[in-house]
Amino acid sequence: MAVPVSQAFKVMSYVLGQKIRGVKRYPLVLMLEPLFRCNLECEGCGKIQYPEHILKKRVSAEQAWAAAEECGAPVVSIAGGEPLIHPEIKEMVDGLIKQGRYVYLCTNALLLERKLDMFTPHKQLTFSVHMDGLKEEHDKSVCRDGTFEIAESAIRKAVGRGFRVTTNTTLFNNANPERVRQFFDDMTALGVEGMMISPGYPYAKAPEQEIFLERNRTKSLFRQILGAPKKAWQFNHSPNFLAFLQGKIDYDCTPWGNPTYNVFGWQKPCYLLGDGFATTFKELIETTDWPRYGQKGWDERCKDCMVHCGYEASAVNDMFGSFGGLVRTAKYFFNPDAMGEAPVAVARRTAPAGAVAASPANAETAAAPSASATCGGGHSCGCESAAKVEQTTPAARS
Repeated sequence: MAVPVSQAFKVMSYVLGQKIRGVKRYPLVLMLEPLFRCNLECEGCGKIQYPEHILKKRVSAEQAWAAAEECGAPVVSIAGGEPLIHPEIKEMVDGLIKQGRYVYLCTNALLLERKLDMFTPHKQLTFSVHMDGLKEEHDKSVCRDGTFEIAESAIRKAVGRGFRVTTNTTLFNNANPERVRQFFDDMTALGVEGMMISPGYPYAKAPEQEIFLERNRTKSLFRQILGAPKKAWQFNHSPNFLAFLQGKIDYDCTPWGNPTYNVFGWQKPCYLLGDGFATTFKELIETTDWPRYGQKGWDERCKDCMVHCGYEASAVNDMFGSFGGLVRTAKYFFNPDAMGEAPVAVARRTAPAGAVAASPANAETAAAPSASATCGGGHSCGCESAAKVEQTTPAARS
């Protein structure tokens, strides 16, 4: 697990503190989206399809600091849009670090080399560079030739100057396991601290549904990719989450684990679904119908989701929640190829009388998913070109 000891200790102390106080629902990572504008026009990105007056909106540095204090998460992932476009991005990052938070600044890296002088290497700052595989896969994903070389050069420069750098990759059912493993080799050779991987989220508005992974296919694909892992590979995940992707452990989603704050406020229930917004974090936690979501919930949109934003939090909770969780973590840390546990059938909850599940048949009544719904994870720009979104904004609905 490629996480500094200081960061791991902070997260562990935070989780244990929440458990001692009996807090049931607490965030691990604040997904901060301070703007939706980007310097790429990926065909599948829902954010850039907002109307111009929304694209001009910004979350100020002061609002970002307040949101972080309000929810209390020890880690903040700054996504977008492209965060390096934000005029207050340096102040925003510096203020979050001053609060003691670990910051992952997600970027497509087109501006990273020229912006590096704005920042100082710090153990609490990581550049998370969106890389959707080797050159062919990545450039196709972001709909612009040459972006892979630019990002690769920026990673090399940032690592050389002492910055923490990770990568962020989303995989669909057209992923070639051998090329993904080669990508891991290449990123490792560049000196990245860790790699984040996640299956794409299958949402109803995508015109080409066949690119998405249902749960069994996800497990099969990740077993091929992660089987017999090379010792040099470092992932920015808990060992239990990597085991979960391969079907060795089963978890339910923790949809409150990565709450999103953006120009509209606190997004319900996670940044992959657009079910409205809350004014405060307290309102988000207290008014969201949490039982409807996740693998056990009755909302059909969640049925095949195995994305890290909901399940990494479950894995971390398992790690620190019991002695058995610690044993599982040690098992997969020291032997990633260890056998999994006996499968347990998951019984989905039944919707209460009067509840309407946002299934593909009635998804038009729900807000369209964010750009992250297509790329599956907190990065800032690129999504599969097939996944074009018709975005419905709160302004448009009012």
